[in-house]
Amino acid sequence: MNQQLTIPKGTRDFNPEQVLKREFIFQTLKNVFTKYGFVPIETPVMEMLSTLLGKYGDEGDKLLFKILNSGDFTQNISNDEWNEKNLQKLSMKLCEKGLRYDLTVPFARYVVMHRNEIVFPFKRYQIQPVWRADRPQKGRYREFYQCDVDIIGTDSLNGEVELLHIIQDVFQSLNLGYITFINNRKILQGLAEQCEIENHFVKFTTIIDKLDKIGKDEVYAELLQLPIQAKHLENLKVFLNQFLELTTNDDRILLAKSYIQSNTGKIGINEIETILQKSNQIGLNSIKFDILLARGLNYYTGTILEVKSTEVEIGSICGGGRYDNLTGIFGLPNVSGVGMSFGADRIYDIMDTLHRFPENLTHPIHVFVANFIPEIEYKVLHIASLLRTNQINVDFFYDPHIKLKKQLSIANQKNILWVLIIGEEEIQKEQYLLKNMKTGEQYLLSLQEVIEKIKLS
Repeated sequence: MNQQLTIPKGTRDFNPEQVLKREFIFQTLKNVFTKYGFVPIETPVMEMLSTLLGKYGDEGDKLLFKILNSGDFTQNISNDEWNEKNLQKLSMKLCEKGLRYDLTVPFARYVVMHRNEIVFPFKRYQIQPVWRADRPQKGRYREFYQCDVDIIGTDSLNGEVELLHIIQDVFQSLNLGYITFINNRKILQGLAEQCEIENHFVKFTTIIDKLDKIGKDEVYAELLQLPIQAKHLENLKVFLNQFLELTTNDDRILLAKSYIQSNTGKIGINEIETILQKSNQIGLNSIKFDILLARGLNYYTGTILEVKSTEVEIGSICGGGRYDNLTGIFGLPNVSGVGMSFGADRIYDIMDTLHRFPENLTHPIHVFVANFIPEIEYKVLHIASLLRTNQINVDFFYDPHIKLKKQLSIANQKNILWVLIIGEEEIQKEQYLLKNMKTGEQYLLSLQEVIEKIKLS
């Protein structure tokens, strides 16, 4: 009985064309990151669970893929513990490692472990896969790449401005329409304080963050689950409704200043105002102050941002923010950082939908060298080698016993534009037949002319 092959839900195979398109995105990001002085690092696929747990909130912890310990992983589990069936407690004894959920927490761990080698402020980028035990759906995968860029070791708001500049450069380079939403966790903290529910801040932000998914009425209904007084909820509803009706950042900031009286909230508003002013001065656009943006991850303490496509509805395609003490939980306190992550998979889906990839990405092979006369095969191999020496990508056909007609058909199936046909007469005269598989045109050329013809195409 044949085994039915499949792969886990939320993961994918990529064919050559898809890989080339993905590499185009990665290379575009690397080029922009490098332009701003960022350097690359890599961290392991798996981290200790003690490193990961408690950094993403309760919801994030539930999405961690845990790895069973090697060997007899049940030896330390008593019968009572098995019978208790407390999965969370059992998993902590059965598993000491997990697949990374994102690249930010591993980066904080990296900074602490390598702090004596790092020159601060440290600007790094990292492009690697991450895993989340999420429910797969359109634009949401269990295995996907993150493309992170972080600045750690400074609390200057110029870091945020530079990240906004990077966003603009990236999406202009990819020819994609976008809008960046920006907020500050201190503003949300101020709102919670004003509603006298600061002890329920995490739950408050989780609910607020759902507004674009479930709508205002559902959000207000969920807020009633918190110990919020009716007068505070009514005032909050009036403020949020007014805020959403305003269209300019200046008007939204003025309204926020008039409503939020908390000192923490005022600091957050001033930070947002400073970032927007500096961004405007250097010509950055497509940035919108959105007081409802919450970013559910617990480690954010200041600025938060999220980027969405203006052309395809698919959720956020970039997000991040300021974290003031993420390294503190690993023993290195008071090191502020700010960073963001580009969602390469969603960016890919958008570009594929809009047909924005360069056409030549799917044709990396420049010429197919036919090989159909065994006696001169070594000479044809030598010519193929000379072409490669001149930066021509060559697909050489291995079996000289296959008829030329079949080889031409194979070249066509591979979408290779040029085929070089070399017979005994061509070898003697050093004039080779170059065929354009798209137009059918044929040229009898010297090797140097072949090289020039291919490079010009």
